[in-house]
Amino acid sequence: MWKEKLGNYLIDVSKYFLTGVFVASLIKDLADSRWLIYVLSGTVSVTLLLLGLILSNKKDNKKK
Repeated sequence: MWKEKLGNYLIDVSKYFLTGVFVASLIKDLADSRWLIYVLSGTVSVTLLLLGLILSNKKDNKKK
């Protein structure tokens, strides 16, 4: 059960991280480092999303 909760938490953090970085970059002009921030934020968000999906994946191994 704790893996599912942690997985859901990581998925939420991934969404907030990606949203926060994009909104901050729209408000403040980042000039030359814009592409670096997009690449890093995208990588962190995708990593957190994948970890969250892996942890929240429930497989029932019960035979019917």
